[in-house]
Amino acid sequence: MRFGLIIIGSELLTGKRRDGHLAHAIEILGERGLDLSWCKLLTDDADLITAELRHSFMDRQVVFSFGGIGSTPDDVTRQSAARAAGVPLVRHPEARAIIEQRFGEAAYPHRIRMADLPEHSRLVPNPVNQIPGFSLGDHHFLPGFPEMAWPMMEWVLAQRYAALFKGASEEVLLRVLGAGEGQLVALMEAFVVRFPELHLSSLPSMKASQPETELGVRGEASAVTAAVAWLGNELQQGGFQWQRRVFCSAGRRLPERTR
Repeated sequence: MRFGLIIIGSELLTGKRRDGHLAHAIEILGERGLDLSWCKLLTDDADLITAELRHSFMDRQVVFSFGGIGSTPDDVTRQSAARAAGVPLVRHPEARAIIEQRFGEAAYPHRIRMADLPEHSRLVPNPVNQIPGFSLGDHHFLPGFPEMAWPMMEWVLAQRYAALFKGASEEVLLRVLGAGEGQLVALMEAFVVRFPELHLSSLPSMKASQPETELGVRGEASAVTAAVAWLGNELQQGGFQWQRRVFCSAGRRLPERTR
């Protein structure tokens, strides 16, 4: 299954706020051996959000949506999700009870709107202020506040997708000196045939003085170790000089090594 993000907030697109969800979601997924396939950043526009959700509902993929589930006029994600799924917006009894318990009489007339969710929604518990997010199929709608959204995302992953977890993803980057991409195509083609379970990336340098290509190998730790050993040996046999530029594993960075 592919994983995608929808990040909603006009303030992000005007520069008033900076997004932190993308980087953290990549980390949360990577710790479980999962990769992010796509991310979209949307303004608070009901028609635009509805169109994007309608498109993503058609594919079998896991989508985390951040933002726009509050009770103010610019919070239109709940309504847009209902329209996209073709279901009515209904008052969820459990969400209503949580909001009434949390705010008492002050829940009305505005805060209670956060209990109006697309029909068939399931609640996602909020460990910070108890106001829940919700899931509709494999789409999970969370608050825009990182301190709430990130533990809620981890809860969803543990409850719904633990069977997909693998070992934590690791990535090794090999900086091949004096080589352009064209010189490495045959080697890269051999790599993807030999290690189909891993992700191979290639990033050429734009420096005119000396060609340089960075090869990235990402996947489960033991598989990456074996693949990098093979790749390094093949580079050496081909007469290429290379450096292990960065080793990424749970935030650790190891020093460069030149071959």
